[in-house]
Amino acid sequence: MSIRIQSEDFDLSTEVARLRAASPAVGAVVSFLGTVRDIHDNGSDTVFSMELEHYPGMTEKVLQTLETEVRARWQIEDMLIIHRVGKLEPTDQIVLVVVCSRHRQTAFEACAYAMDMLKTRAPFWKKETTGKGSHWVEAKTSDEEASAGWSKK
Repeated sequence: MSIRIQSEDFDLSTEVARLRAASPAVGAVVSFLGTVRDIHDNGSDTVFSMELEHYPGMTEKVLQTLETEVRARWQIEDMLIIHRVGKLEPTDQIVLVVVCSRHRQTAFEACAYAMDMLKTRAPFWKKETTGKGSHWVEAKTSDEEASAGWSKK
């Protein structure tokens, strides 16, 4: 697994090609790409920018623990998580999770699990700047419910 926390953008095609090339056993690649929306979650205001902060050292440790969990639960060939920090604007890429496995169902499940856990466990904070000013983005109940749902599976 590769974990990268970075301010620089990334290229989805390049990242996927690198993972695929590493193992001829890969039969499925599933990815999640998160981007900055131009509208606040409740639709009340236009988002001009988003600033992402994290807890260095702790963030990487949480993501490494997540990798261990994914590998214990599913037989994957490889995995990549890239999360950007710093100031981003609408349409900018924020996060990439890619899972490679021999079969598609494994890759789908492992990718969904990784993203759900990343959203609820990793110490990232988002501040949106809108027409009404700047505010920290609150955690979503739906993210917590999705994360909790994995304990039942």
